[in-house]
Amino acid sequence: MANREALRELQSRLASRLQAARTEGMSVAWLALRVGGKNLLFPLGQSGEIFPLANLQPVPYARDWFRGVINIRGGLYGVVDLAAFIASDTGTVRAEPPSQDLSVVTLNLALEVNCALQVDGLLGLRGGDAFASSSPADPGAPAYYGNQFIDSAGEQWQEIDLRILSQTPQFLSISA
Repeated sequence: MANREALRELQSRLASRLQAARTEGMSVAWLALRVGGKNLLFPLGQSGEIFPLANLQPVPYARDWFRGVINIRGGLYGVVDLAAFIASDTGTVRAEPPSQDLSVVTLNLALEVNCALQVDGLLGLRGGDAFASSSPADPGAPAYYGNQFIDSAGEQWQEIDLRILSQTPQFLSISA
């Protein structure tokens, strides 16, 4: 139960910081997340809201990475296990199992896709000054992979372009 309270507190702090960044024009560019053992960055302009994963309703005959649907503020959102989706798209294996207290990040309403991405952990907000170097995605990486970043601690971060992700044919096809 303490984990849920800590998650709610983190989500509340992130929501406040997101709102402040939008109104004050701060140089925050990404929402930092842990997904399948990897550090990912979602562009703030493409990210929506953060919610705990609760009351998930499975969908029969869907792909393994499509977890089901949830009700968020009266609307139905498809939930995609992002780590499983990336693993199936790149032919790799998920680096670590999902955490116990999963969250979802909705796509920005401007992308016009009622989708929530399942993530293992919320790591806060990051601006360009949080990284020591950047480089383009590896050749052969999925089209939705943006730049790769290295922070001052030597950790690697992969940017995910949610607009491109939401328009890829595999992402739009949930049936097996």
